Amino acid sequence: MKPITIVTGKAAILDRANVDTDQIIPKQFLKRIERTGFGQFLFYNWRFDEQGAERDDFELNHPQNKGASILIAGENFGCGSSREHAPWSLLDYGFNIIIAPSFADIFYQNCFKNGILPIKLTHEETALLMSVCTDGKQEITVDLPNQLVKAGDGFRTEFDIHPYWKELLVNGWDEISITLRYDSKIEAFEKASGI
Repeated sequence: MKPITIVTGKAAILDRANVDTDQIIPKQFLKRIERTGFGQFLFYNWRFDEQGAERDDFELNHPQNKGASILIAGENFGCGSSREHAPWSLLDYGFNIIIAPSFADIFYQNCFKNGILPIKLTHEETALLMSVCTDGKQEITVDLPNQLVKAGDGFRTEFDIHPYWKELLVNGWDEISITLRYDSKIEAFEKASGI
């Protein structure tokens, strides 16, 4: 995974509550076994019409949102089924940070495990951040070591994150990487135990 420390990027706004994992990545695209290639199917039923053409009325299809790496969304983002393909598709599309007032629990954990930083802000902070970005100042800075979000000419707020997940993201580790850090101790234990 790529480390996340201080990230400055364009933000896209998806001002919708209760965006479920079937909207994030519809079930018909879950046949792949690798983690890559899912970005093209992100929000497929919202992004494309029946002929496969981009819908003009969907937020991420607007020109100002192209190339965004930060997604600002409504409450309860990632609800529904627990499919890990949802964070895979968001990351493959280009989003490595998602900001929302709340997330579904399993989706929230899956984000950390797959290299995405989900940030919970209050409803008021999220709405203010959306308004700042709507005014044409779409660039946001997320400082994970100091747990800060900054945007525009004065938006600045802190966010909470469990120290375990913070350490993983700052270092670009997944849970296998954590285990491999103790490889010599595991090997010594196995030799001492006769395993």
